[in-house]
Amino acid sequence: MKTIKAVVGVLRNNTQQILIAKRQDHQFMGGFWELPGGKIDPGESNEEAVIRELKEELSIGVVELSLHQTMVYDYPEHRVELSIYNIIQYQQTPKGIEGQEITWSDIDDLSNFNLLPTMKAFINSITLPNKYWITPSSNHEGDEWMTKFNEKISQGISLIQLRSKAKLEVEFIKELHNKCQQHNVKLLLNTVDKTFDETYCDGWHLTTSEMLNLESRPCADDKLLGVSTHNLDEALSAQKLGADFVVISPVQATQTHPDTVPIGWEAAQEVVNKLNIPVYFLGGMTLDDLDKALEIGAQGIAGVSAF
Repeated sequence: MKTIKAVVGVLRNNTQQILIAKRQDHQFMGGFWELPGGKIDPGESNEEAVIRELKEELSIGVVELSLHQTMVYDYPEHRVELSIYNIIQYQQTPKGIEGQEITWSDIDDLSNFNLLPTMKAFINSITLPNKYWITPSSNHEGDEWMTKFNEKISQGISLIQLRSKAKLEVEFIKELHNKCQQHNVKLLLNTVDKTFDETYCDGWHLTTSEMLNLESRPCADDKLLGVSTHNLDEALSAQKLGADFVVISPVQATQTHPDTVPIGWEAAQEVVNKLNIPVYFLGGMTLDDLDKALEIGAQGIAGVSAF
């Protein structure tokens, strides 16, 4: 299969809208919307390519940029190795000087466009937070548990996994979900007997065994789906299933599972490099590890007591 190496840039305006461009009818995947960019010329670095492409397509001068993520996507015709760059500072006002249609879109509205397949993972990577809190799995209705839940919301945690090995009352879940909605927090259910029809949640989180027993994505695209994985093969299976993100663990040794051998940072980074969807690191993580995780391309860290 032919491999095409390409780069695109993420441009934001003063209101944090993102610029997207519509592929012209004569182009491959004509009519689809994408981030502006193009192929890397021979002998050109990725950074040189994105600077040149944005100059040619939008008539802007890139002053400062940083790598956001890389991904590989297989079309029937060819494979695309894509590097996505945040354009931190640029000069001039973007214009579609090659005749292409361009527009600024709020992040929440991007899914309303007919986007290239690579854009879905990108949207998740810019909308998901860098901290994913997992609730303690027992004593849910005790004062201490609820105090901890309220504390995390007050600290600005915006993605929570409600984990329980016992069946929870619907009214209890409804109370938590209502509280999350009031603070713009997304609540994912990792509970027993999932039906994926539960009303009071923003999505679900699958255990590895649950994921391996499914043949297709079990929920609608407008809900979030996370999956727990422990190696690259499982992570790739989760991506193939249609997961929006994965958690890989344990990256480091943990006190709760002292006999479990951690996969280590190198193996965790390989998962990040091979997947197109966001990856959270779990296991022995603390806030001190967050910067390191972000530097190697992870979405962030997850944990019960990591933060």
